[in-house]
Amino acid sequence: MSEITTARPSRLTSAFDIPRAPGLTWYVQAQQPVGYEVSLTRGLLAPANPTLAKAVGADSRDGVRTLVVVDQSVDELYGTALRAYFAAWQAEASWLVMPGDEETKALEQVVEVTRAMTDMGILRRTERLVVVGGGVLMDVVGMAASLYRRGAPYVRVPTTLVGQVDAGVGVKTGVNHGTHKNRLGTYFAPEATLIDPEFLRTVPARHIANGLAEIIKMALIKDADLFRLLEETVAHISNDTLADCGSDMSEVVSRAIAGMLDELEPNLWESVLERSVDYGHTFSPSLELRADPPLLHGEAVAVDMAVCVALAVGRQYLAEDEAHRALALISAAGLPLTHPVFTPELLQVGLADAVKHRDGRQRLPLTDGIGSCVFVNDITPAELARALEYVHAFTERVDGPGR
Repeated sequence: MSEITTARPSRLTSAFDIPRAPGLTWYVQAQQPVGYEVSLTRGLLAPANPTLAKAVGADSRDGVRTLVVVDQSVDELYGTALRAYFAAWQAEASWLVMPGDEETKALEQVVEVTRAMTDMGILRRTERLVVVGGGVLMDVVGMAASLYRRGAPYVRVPTTLVGQVDAGVGVKTGVNHGTHKNRLGTYFAPEATLIDPEFLRTVPARHIANGLAEIIKMALIKDADLFRLLEETVAHISNDTLADCGSDMSEVVSRAIAGMLDELEPNLWESVLERSVDYGHTFSPSLELRADPPLLHGEAVAVDMAVCVALAVGRQYLAEDEAHRALALISAAGLPLTHPVFTPELLQVGLADAVKHRDGRQRLPLTDGIGSCVFVNDITPAELARALEYVHAFTERVDGPGR
């Protein structure tokens, strides 16, 4: 009888020799590089401009498919130009028009985007999602892209000022959930953010002020030169001057974007929870979701910043004249300094929620002189009440009692 033998694998690994005892542990470590471009470009929708076409892989010869998700207000203004652009580059675009207001920033909107991706049959790696709209829609579409097949490439085209200087340049996505703002979300970088100031020409004045809040934030915690430039130019900032993008406005926008990216890049995943860009975002989420009539994001941030300016004065991080300059700039930008909903009790609620979000500590950023930042962890209810009184007193001196 012939003997039958079984050959052992020629590339035997140590796994074959591991004893079958309980308590085995494997440690896996991997790194995934993240890179994306933030580009300022003029005439993005002009067929002669290849920037957007390049971002979706179109070359006007070989057909390429893409799903374009557009804010419905933007579609009314730019829908014809958008469709003509993709047609000129022989890009086969599927279209989804959606509302982009805060009230619709919910998980159901994310699911609607993923349903459109399924209906199109979008390919997992080679076909891109494009979002054209403000910060709300970019957050929704970015979250959908991050979830669909665990990640589909997408391109952002922000059309509002807050989208161009803040929401469109980072990697966070998210939707509101329950009574909490941005409670559900992911980190997911776009392949590119393409910023065209020309979109700002059709943005209402209130939404220009909304974006200015985020620019003022960067000035207060990082860039004293930007703060001085804003003081000199704020009276002339409008949708038209921003769209024209002269030297002053170009510097305002580019300094805000560069400052934001400089803060975000070393800490994209928020492994460090002391973030200077959280300035103005400690109390504002509670206010933003409770205000009636609703406040825009930047308006709530402005009221939060005013409180933080007062807290900094109380701790002698800011001199009195610096605080007055800061509050005057916020007001001159067309932003509120106070709101009836903002009571000492609500400030405590907002701070308590921020403590949970920041892993058990306040990590509250305050201005340490204009253009610098310090973090505190021991703000008391009494300080919050005094800060509100300080802002109200300033407002009464400037506007008169009862205004």
